[in-house]
Amino acid sequence: MKQTPQTEILYGIHPVFEAMKASRRRFREIYIAKEKIPPRLEPLTGLAAKRGIPVKMVSRSKLGTMSGTELHQGIGASVSQYPFAELSDIISGPKEALQDKYFLIIDSVEDPQNLGTLIRTALCAGTSGIIIPKNRAASPTPASSKASAGAIEHAHITMVTNIVSTIQTLKKYGVWIVGTDMKARESIFSTDLAFPAAVVIGSEGKGIRPLVKKNCDLLVSIPQCGPVSSLNASAAGAVILYEVFRQHLNNKKPL
Repeated sequence: MKQTPQTEILYGIHPVFEAMKASRRRFREIYIAKEKIPPRLEPLTGLAAKRGIPVKMVSRSKLGTMSGTELHQGIGASVSQYPFAELSDIISGPKEALQDKYFLIIDSVEDPQNLGTLIRTALCAGTSGIIIPKNRAASPTPASSKASAGAIEHAHITMVTNIVSTIQTLKKYGVWIVGTDMKARESIFSTDLAFPAAVVIGSEGKGIRPLVKKNCDLLVSIPQCGPVSSLNASAAGAVILYEVFRQHLNNKKPL
């Protein structure tokens, strides 16, 4: 018997539409939970028609059962599983080609909402690739894609078994590893980051794991004031990634 690729139900207007635009997943069917297609879904169904993807009308309750949530916005799609990139894909080429690149390493973030938000921010901030661990961490599920408003569908994400060995590989390519630690003496705003770097964001509760932290080249913190003790993973990631983005922009030579 010929095996078919595993599928999952992607849900939400933006995740389904962005997955279609990215053209990285195989679409089996699209499901709409209404008797009449609403105007806001017409661009999506039009694209589906051009690509020969069947569109089926189903009840909202059935779509809720299929997707496992009531947050489906009236649309879902049976698609192939998330297409991960290889580490070699995001660091390919000579070391010189990495001079203007920076990456995100997400160490053991377990909340799919935080993962989705982090990945969306990383994509908007020009990150060249995202690395996540295979075990004890959130992965690019339909829930993460929904949280990212479909940005995950365009991101180059590598899932690795061992973050530390991956860090060592990045170092061989001249990439500096920048860990985030609220107790670090160096402020993110006073640290030169205009070089090939991989920013490490830790889990929501414990931060970066000790062995991963030990292998970082430098640790930085985000200055804070007020009664709140710390930012969550996605908020901290946004601050740091945009500071890296800003410094890389300022470091580019004018045309």
